[in-house]
Amino acid sequence: MAETTRDFDVVLYGATGFTGKLAAEYLLNKYGVDGELRWAMAGRSLGKLEQLRDELQNNDIPLLTADSDEESSLQAMVERTRVICTTVGPYALYGSRLVAVCAAAGTHYCDLTGETQWMRKMIDAHQAAAEASGARIVHTCGFDSIPSDLGVLFLQKAIQAKHGVPAQHVKYRVVEAKGEFSGGTVASLINVMEEAVRDKSLRQLLADPYALNPAGSPTGDDVNDQTVALYDDDFERWTLPFVMAAINTRVVRRSNALLRQQYGDDFRYDEAMLAPKGMGATKAKLAAGAMTAGTAALAFGPLRAIARRFLPKPGEGPSQEVRENGFYEILLHGKHPDDASKDMVAKVSGDMDPGYGSTSKMLAESAVCLALDELSCGGGFWTPASAMGDTLIARLQEHAGLSFEIVEG
Repeated sequence: MAETTRDFDVVLYGATGFTGKLAAEYLLNKYGVDGELRWAMAGRSLGKLEQLRDELQNNDIPLLTADSDEESSLQAMVERTRVICTTVGPYALYGSRLVAVCAAAGTHYCDLTGETQWMRKMIDAHQAAAEASGARIVHTCGFDSIPSDLGVLFLQKAIQAKHGVPAQHVKYRVVEAKGEFSGGTVASLINVMEEAVRDKSLRQLLADPYALNPAGSPTGDDVNDQTVALYDDDFERWTLPFVMAAINTRVVRRSNALLRQQYGDDFRYDEAMLAPKGMGATKAKLAAGAMTAGTAALAFGPLRAIARRFLPKPGEGPSQEVRENGFYEILLHGKHPDDASKDMVAKVSGDMDPGYGSTSKMLAESAVCLALDELSCGGGFWTPASAMGDTLIARLQEHAGLSFEIVEG
């Protein structure tokens, strides 16, 4: 079906979930209905969609029904829109059929997944179909991994413009973040753990720093993600493990490969959290040990069952006040390959909590970018940086409360 005959620019699938509702509110407030952006809400239950439409106080929002287990209903939905924007996860459990039909139908796609093993599976299964149909498939369009992926792109372009070479090593450091952990992220993490327990080959994949790179692409000297406290001379602070590094680092490295090694064949990248100012070695090591132990505990079935009782569940989330009082600030230090005096530091910040408020805006703008903006990439599986790059950075700064700036160098 040609794009010109499609009824909508964007269909938001999973609109009645917690993050889906936030994305729907954002699209309505920012773009209205049937104006510049023709969009619709979709989900499994028509009743819940109608209830959401009533809550949004706009009866003009079109509604579509589709079930992740029914390929025919997904096909009917996909063929009516240029872009599918989905919040229905864990994606390894509920997202595979949707990716398959989008790839076959030439429908662009974006999501919030942080599931490395599922992304690898989808790329291997549907890359050829997406290339043939022209479908641009873009995973990780939320807090994982837009600040990482677009932050590195922004910093590398600044260094190249000023010094003529890319940074050989980029360090991503979370300075501060306020907000609650996403229930969808928790569910995805637990599902990855359960799959890894059953499948040794999956454990090997998850341990590979280049797990998402295209076959045959150059690899650098990156190693496994940080699991202990380490002192960072560039920031003059102790650093702690960052739980989202396991997906973000793989996405950034895939971007480098898809951008034809724009960051260099020997590019290195790592992520960590800055420990509070004044925290010494002993406290930093204890904090890192507790964080690593907590993550490792999810590998044990009984502890996962206990964790499910206390951690946020999919569909749950913080109040509007908590979301709006949230924020995050990230620094990226780019190391010049030859001269430390030419290092540069970029700052990426967001004006709402990372897991819900900011993530929903990033996802929505990614969908709009795929639908309305002129992009140079063809069909296939892309990252935010390699598919939308500067165009999405501009959108996020203009509309979604993100800021990208050079603060040193």
